[in-house]
Amino acid sequence: MRLARTLLPFALLATSVVAHAQTPVAKAIQAVMDKQVADWNRGDIDAFAKGYKNSSDILFIGRTIHRGYAEMVATYHKNYPTKERMGVLTFSQLDVQPLDARFATVTGHYHLEVSAAAGGNHDGYFLLVCEKTPVGWKIVRDDTTGLPQAGAQ
Repeated sequence: MRLARTLLPFALLATSVVAHAQTPVAKAIQAVMDKQVADWNRGDIDAFAKGYKNSSDILFIGRTIHRGYAEMVATYHKNYPTKERMGVLTFSQLDVQPLDARFATVTGHYHLEVSAAAGGNHDGYFLLVCEKTPVGWKIVRDDTTGLPQAGAQ
């Protein structure tokens, strides 16, 4: 969202989840994402980042490939230095699909509402892989595709 546009997706307001997302796994993952929404929209990147597994093995795929929790947090702070630059994030078209007892995927659309002075709005799609850890579900893979901005060529 991400990096200004490649690491965006999770601090988002969850607005809809497909029908099969009412499973206990989907509800637990939804709770993680809902907390990230609140943290992001409050301007708290460090709290938002806790939705990811704190590991050097986590992976972010966007315009480039990045690895590791520390790099992710540093990148968010660099790309979103103020609440104005962070804007307000929302999710739609969320689909949580458990793969087994330990892993699940989440797909969806993100929208970042940002003033024109702070860079304008951004939209895109994402695929997350979540892992059930001893402290709960955490994001371990983040593949985000930003759509071209309105008026961009």
